[in-house]
Amino acid sequence: MARGIQLRPIELESQEREVLEGWARRRKTAQALALRARIVLLAAEKRSNSEVAEYLHTTRMTVGKWRSRFLQRRLDGLVDEPRPGAPRAVTDNDVERVITMTLESTPKDATHWSTRSMGKAAEMSPTTVRRIWHAFALQPHRSTTFKLSNDPLFVDKVRDIVGLYLDPPERAVVLCVDEKSQIQALDRTQPVLPVRVGQCERRTHDYVRHGTTTLFAALDVKSGRVIGSVHRRHRAREFLNFLRTIDREVPDELDLHLILDNYNTHKVPAVKRWLVRHPRFHLHFTPTYSSWINLVERWFASLTEKKIKRAAHKSVRRLEADLKSYIEINNENPMPFIWTKTADEILAAVARFCKRTSSAGH
Repeated sequence: MARGIQLRPIELESQEREVLEGWARRRKTAQALALRARIVLLAAEKRSNSEVAEYLHTTRMTVGKWRSRFLQRRLDGLVDEPRPGAPRAVTDNDVERVITMTLESTPKDATHWSTRSMGKAAEMSPTTVRRIWHAFALQPHRSTTFKLSNDPLFVDKVRDIVGLYLDPPERAVVLCVDEKSQIQALDRTQPVLPVRVGQCERRTHDYVRHGTTTLFAALDVKSGRVIGSVHRRHRAREFLNFLRTIDREVPDELDLHLILDNYNTHKVPAVKRWLVRHPRFHLHFTPTYSSWINLVERWFASLTEKKIKRAAHKSVRRLEADLKSYIEINNENPMPFIWTKTADEILAAVARFCKRTSSAGH
């Protein structure tokens, strides 16, 4: 029987292993270098390229590349190769010093480094700092937010909802339901100046409020069609009216699976009594702090970007007319949002994120 290509074994000296483990384990090591260190450490355990690639979620080509580089040049092979041109004025030690300072410290007078403050502290030009940051994908000026669900039934709810997306029940409609409340009818204090050649649209920074409304929407996961209604208030009464609207618009022979959040109006006694009298309705609640799993939120984002963000409305009635018009246009040529992640993939990603946050020392 033919045998595959025999990989050269990697034997690590104690000093090399110590350096590689330091690169791989230090929380704030540049991720490109950390990945290369993990590849070599796993390869030294006599694992194949395929096994290492699968474990680290990368490609066999990447594993083979850094395995070969290490065998040829040992630790120096894991550092990006120098490019042709003038001799480098910034040494590897300078680069490592900037990266370490960026990741593991902050300036005395600010919450994060800028190119100027880092350049002054590291005794190099801001342009050099910017190039180092760009090479290692460091952006200390940026910050994003996150929120992990504390729902004790998080795993069960994720599997339930993702199961509806990927394998919906027969003779049933899956609807993602939510309310976009407090939509303001805003008008600018002066006329909007339209776009011109060489000049973008211009508007005043201030505005006049003419009231608010709430849009109730149910997105059909399979077709992309939307059932919607607008109400001036946001109570259980309005939610019940919306449930009746859904009941009228969906054929009686189909079951209804509604994915919705944990807002109080969805669970009041009046709603529960109505659901008992309408057994074809099945409610599936999202985990807390997990609006990302409800596809109607993606539709709301499109609505905001295309119809609300830059619009001017002189009354709530005009705003509501625009919302209804957008729903009608959407339903003329609906485009469903396709869910691709399995529950296992989502839970694995959340587990990795939890591990990162738990080891962050906060």
